[in-house]
Amino acid sequence: MITRRTFLKQSVMTASVVTLSSAKSFSFFASKGTLGIQLYSVRDDMKKDPQGTLKQLAAMGYQHVEHANYVNRKFYGYAPAEFKKMLADMGMNMPSGHTVLGKQHWDEVKKDFTDSWKYTVEDAATAGQQYVVSPWLDASIYETEDSLKKFMDVFNKCGELCHQSGMKYGYHNHDFEFSKKVNGKVLYDLILKLTDPRVVVQQLDTGNLFNAGVKAIDIVKKFPGRFELLHVKDEIASAGNPEKYESTVLGKGIAQVKDVIDLCASEGTKHFIIEQEAYQGQAPIDSVKEDYQVMKNWGY
Repeated sequence: MITRRTFLKQSVMTASVVTLSSAKSFSFFASKGTLGIQLYSVRDDMKKDPQGTLKQLAAMGYQHVEHANYVNRKFYGYAPAEFKKMLADMGMNMPSGHTVLGKQHWDEVKKDFTDSWKYTVEDAATAGQQYVVSPWLDASIYETEDSLKKFMDVFNKCGELCHQSGMKYGYHNHDFEFSKKVNGKVLYDLILKLTDPRVVVQQLDTGNLFNAGVKAIDIVKKFPGRFELLHVKDEIASAGNPEKYESTVLGKGIAQVKDVIDLCASEGTKHFIIEQEAYQGQAPIDSVKEDYQVMKNWGY
């Protein structure tokens, strides 16, 4: 597979041919991957009417969802097998989901996960997930490089635990991973260094890191091939939120989203998951419909 970097080294004539080949390659990768939606994008709708909201998403064309609600061993109030069936009846499934892995889930004395976390992994497998993704790190975990290393060992062990159920474990970033330093080293760099890519995958959020002054395109180039999942999110300057940037409909912001997903696709990213958290006055359900059409127009 010819990489984008190689394209730039070709002559003008060769580059025009390779560019066509590149487009086909990207289409190939996209066709082999999945396009989904993080249900946090329509969180209020899911809270009021999970089944009705999922029906609307299915009617738009969404086939894959990622949950952001697992409470008392239920997804949006439904038992794992029940939620899986409800999705299947609509022609949908749930390849991944977000549940925070915290220090309370690891028994340091027994050197084992608590029953609570084992149930989390078990329920994810029952619901048909391929990935269990943790979207947060408590600040106490990265107080020192040693404390971070110890918990990244737990991450690696969780990867092994998920593997026993035919799944993978992953981590999803916000912005603090790029603004915080541990012993003079960028936290995100350490996370990727201390986790074994064979058992711990990374889900890069293309928008969150903007509030740390970082661009996703630069991170993808810095860590090629490390992002098996991608949160597809665009960003604009925030009009009233405490943070400098907020998400918006894909293609309307400054996050170079298409460049990022094309590069990730060329490197084998398997899951492209739309997430929008701010809407600029538009109804969330209308925003994600527009997001879906943008991705389809981009060839995904």
